[in-house]
This record gives sequence, C-alpha cells and structure tokens, in this order.
Amino acid sequence: MSTNRVTIELNESATNGIRAAFGVGGLLALVIGILILVWPDRTAMVVTAIVAIWALIAALVNVAIGLFSRQLGTWPRVGHFAGGALLLGFSVWAFANLGTAATALSALLGIIVGIAWVVQGIVALTMLGAAGSKGWGLVYAILSLLAGVILLFSPLLAATVLFILIGVSFILLGIAQLVRAYRFGAR
Repeated sequence: MSTNRVTIELNESATNGIRAAFGVGGLLALVIGILILVWPDRTAMVVTAIVAIWALIAALVNVAIGLFSRQLGTWPRVGHFAGGALLLGFSVWAFANLGTAATALSALLGIIVGIAWVVQGIVALTMLGAAGSKGWGLVYAILSLLAGVILLFSPLLAATVLFILIGVSFILLGIAQLVRAYRFGAR
C-alpha cells in the first residue's frame, strides 16, 4: 500500500495570509459560540433580525418585480406582489416583536427537524429488507422516529438544546481553528 503525498510550497506572504484567514475565522467562531452560550436570547434575536432584514429586502424586490415587470403576465406579477407583501408583513412583525419572532422561528426549526427525523425513520424502516445489518437499521429507524416525535411535541426544548450544541460547537471549532492558524506553516 503506497501513500501519495502532495507537498505544496507556499511563500511567506501566502502562508501569513492563510494563517490570518484561519485566525479571523477561528476568532469569529469563538466569539459567536460564546455569545450563543452567554446571551442565547439576545443572539437568537440578532439571528431573527438578520432573517427579518433578508425578508425586507426580498419583499422590496418582489414588490418591485410585481409592479414594474410589464413583460410578465398578470398572474406572475400578482404572485410576486403578493409574496412581497407577505414577506414585508413578516419583516415588520419580526422587527416589532423580535423576542416572539425568535421563539416562533426556533419552534419552526424544531418542527422541521422533527418531521425530517420521522421521515428518515420511516424510510429506514422501508429499507430494512435491503439492509446489510437489519438490527442496526431497525435501531436507527426507532431512534429517528422517537427523536422526531419528541421534537414534534416539544420543539422549543429541542431548539434550545440545538442552540446550545451550536454554541459549544462554534467554541470548539473556533479554538481548533485558532490553533490551526498558529501552527499553519510551522515545520
């Protein structure tokens, strides 16, 4: 068994640029992770505000397409205008009620993941006949179904746990990236 190894020689400028990129990325991940764990409510509201800003921009674009795209037919223009109005309504509501909107988005995330896990569990059950390891396939299917149902009945709890996991992951990845930045190019 042979191992092919590719060696790339970088000049000092390229090495320093890569180290800086790793360092900035690691520091950013570390700060985001700390913010998520220290101020989860505020961080969730910031994420919600970012989603609301996106919705506002998308609303304005859709309304403009609906109003000014004369070459489109009537129904596409009406659809763009209606979609833009809905996004605008969401954006205004979210900015007026950031805490409530953050909670609603968290619950929606929990419900979506719960549905996905239920579907994965059902799919795993339907594939048991073709599975090389029926036992592990059955274990996966049962765990996926149970986790999905739990998420569907308590989406906010699940979203909270997911948020904490994301915060811890950001911290660990940030630390690893900072070490990587420090060690990059070292012989």
